[in-house]
Amino acid sequence: MSFPTSQDEHFLRYAIALSRRVRDSGKHPFAALVVDAAGTIVAEAGNDSLPPDGDPTRHAELVAAAQAARRLSTEELAKATLYSSAEPCAMCAGAIYWCGIGRVVYALSEHALLGLTGDHPENPTFSLPCREVFARGQRRIEVHGPWLEAEAAAPHAGFWKR
Repeated sequence: MSFPTSQDEHFLRYAIALSRRVRDSGKHPFAALVVDAAGTIVAEAGNDSLPPDGDPTRHAELVAAAQAARRLSTEELAKATLYSSAEPCAMCAGAIYWCGIGRVVYALSEHALLGLTGDHPENPTFSLPCREVFARGQRRIEVHGPWLEAEAAAPHAGFWKR
């Protein structure tokens, strides 16, 4: 496996480590960050949608994308990369698209995630790759992944057992 840049590997591993910290805090083990063209983290978030108190729309990717959209110009967002510990779901892919983020790098695929979560009611995984969501839009979003799936799966080990 070859990453386009060493920065991609670094920030993807950062997102995976953040997903472990999120799990350790008792929440769903997902994390994302947005990095600008200069390699500066401008937003990062963990999943905050754990029922019963969590908001189911506060997925890590959506929260990080929204933070970045408040901090960066349209031109800067187009050159930014969202790194995620797991493939963005359809809702998060829509948020990334509408925020204008130009690039996505993710670790765990939706398919692999489904294998980990099964039919857990807190994560009814879509069988809809983010590439398919982005392909329906008028703006091109560059997508790389899945990468480091075994590392990204580790924070999920045992989490989804009922």
